[in-house]
Amino acid sequence: MRVLGVDPGLTRCGLGVVDGGRGREAGCVAVGVARSPAEDELASRLLAVGDEVERWMDLHQPQVVAIERVFSQHNVRTVMGTAQVSGVVALAAARRDLPVAFHTPSEVKAAISGSGRADKQQVTAMVTKILGLDAAPKPADAADALALAICHLWRAPMMDRLAQAEARAAELARNHRARLKQAQQAARAKTGGTKK
Repeated sequence: MRVLGVDPGLTRCGLGVVDGGRGREAGCVAVGVARSPAEDELASRLLAVGDEVERWMDLHQPQVVAIERVFSQHNVRTVMGTAQVSGVVALAAARRDLPVAFHTPSEVKAAISGSGRADKQQVTAMVTKILGLDAAPKPADAADALALAICHLWRAPMMDRLAQAEARAAELARNHRARLKQAQQAARAKTGGTKK
């Protein structure tokens, strides 16, 4: 499976493409950032990032896009910009019929390092090791994008099994409710038929 990981940001949007094989095999296809000048208008910045993301999608042909889920920070302006970039990326993926998965920073850290509290240096070191890179990817946004792609590769089979289990449980619950309703109707009909 080929995954495009995206660490959304207005100034630097991290991009990383990873191919996954059996088990936990993963290889780096490409890594970089989409940039937009801070002095530009918001719409122009979103367009610049969106154009670069779409270029990556067309060039690398991912099968799924993994985006870091926006989380609450103290700086509302930063969160808004990050959320807007996430929307642009999700829209670009939807135009290409690509599934989109959102992962929280702690999910990514736990998948990569085993700890949801790992710092950026630990995550970058693990990404470098997992992908067998000669040097750590820079800037940090690029390393984070690769971490997102790896996280999705490793979590996707588990998420699929969980979704299947939830669907099966929902089906069993529906069947149980239907049988219970039939039994109640039959009991009412039987009771109603014996009254004088």
